[in-house]
Amino acid sequence: MSDAMVLVLEDGFTVLGERGGQATEASGEVVINTCMAGYQEVLSDPSYAGQMVVMTYPLIGNYGTTPEFQESSRPWARALITRQRSAFHEHWRTQQSITDWLDGYGVPILTGCDTRRLARHLRGTGAQRAIIGPRHDLPALLERVHRVTRLEEQDLVRQVSEGFRDVAEPLDPALAAGSLRQWTGLRLVLVDYGVKRNILRSLRARGVEVDVVPYDSDLETILALRPEAVVLSNGPGDPAQLQAAVAMTRQLIKRVPVLGICLGHQLVGQAAGARTSRLRFGHHGGNHPVLDLRTGRVTMTSQNHEFEIDAESLPASSGFRVSHRNLHDGSVEGLVHDHLPVRSVQFHPEGAPGPQDNQVIFDEFLDLVAGRQAAPISVREPVRRPASVMVIGSGPIVIGQAAEFDYAGTQACKALREEGVRTILVNSNPATIMTDEGIADRVYIEPLTVEALT
Repeated sequence: MSDAMVLVLEDGFTVLGERGGQATEASGEVVINTCMAGYQEVLSDPSYAGQMVVMTYPLIGNYGTTPEFQESSRPWARALITRQRSAFHEHWRTQQSITDWLDGYGVPILTGCDTRRLARHLRGTGAQRAIIGPRHDLPALLERVHRVTRLEEQDLVRQVSEGFRDVAEPLDPALAAGSLRQWTGLRLVLVDYGVKRNILRSLRARGVEVDVVPYDSDLETILALRPEAVVLSNGPGDPAQLQAAVAMTRQLIKRVPVLGICLGHQLVGQAAGARTSRLRFGHHGGNHPVLDLRTGRVTMTSQNHEFEIDAESLPASSGFRVSHRNLHDGSVEGLVHDHLPVRSVQFHPEGAPGPQDNQVIFDEFLDLVAGRQAAPISVREPVRRPASVMVIGSGPIVIGQAAEFDYAGTQACKALREEGVRTILVNSNPATIMTDEGIADRVYIEPLTVEALT
């Protein structure tokens, strides 16, 4: 069997690579993930059902895999595409290599790829259908890729929802011994549209009892469990396919407190009367800055979704308001209701992988359920973007000092210019200026005094 493989996109773009495991063919939608670690959590996230994942971090597999790191019972991504698959894996908890783990489920690995070139192409075109196969079958693959089923045409939630169960799994000792606030005695129902295990663990670590019900549960089934609140989980695919769930959510939010996460957030939005639409290439990674309009605080978030709520379509009469905004593209990242105990967020508050700064979302919601939050939190107006920004660099060097790059300043200037903000760079490290003359609109080397800066 030849190791020479190829990835073919529906627009004819091809990426050469090598077979990294036993499986040789896969098809689906190809998406980019920017996480530097957490590949096992990514690949086992049910929200990736129907998709092939390109990891932009070049080295994957160096710490192996272990069941404790899985977000579900199996890997749901249809393929892993990477620059380099590690030949060695070292971690005190590891049980399998990533190759053996994916081979066990027939998930192919395409390695040796120019993932930077692929990511740049997808950034320009948006997510595409794609197919992986042997390189000698390239002519046939170029024809077959157009028959790959689109994400919107698949009933992916039905595939990943696991059904009724009580959540009483033993907690990780680090969680069990932690100092998290406790809401012992609260009983929640979680509707499983493809829930990640760390959402369940985050709730359990707070002393909450959780009953999990399948995605197609009706209102009577849920209320028969007498929950004090309901969580609508994350999941894959297009929320427009889940109209029965939208209708159920519309009734549910009138009866009990509700927290929507990711796909659950989109269901809350549709239940409120808003429309959802497809993002150009989705949000996938652990580095998405989100502004909390209630507090003005910015946090980094973990995200994995293809669709968004259209803020303009949210009826004013619904009582819902936008509570969070994505600072990359301005998309809706959260909703709150004026008087009902209903919250939803597009990002993943549990992290896994990614920052866990947003675990406070669980605390806020449980406070709401327990009646500890006396007054609704007001939503601020969105922060206005400045026309120009002054960036103060690390300063000139002295004789004998290495002229290293001013990394933080360079990234700040690039981000500001990409957003159309006029950038003035003052007192930069010379290496920064010499490397990229166009790093800022204006560059000055001046003493850091009030007179010079004003």
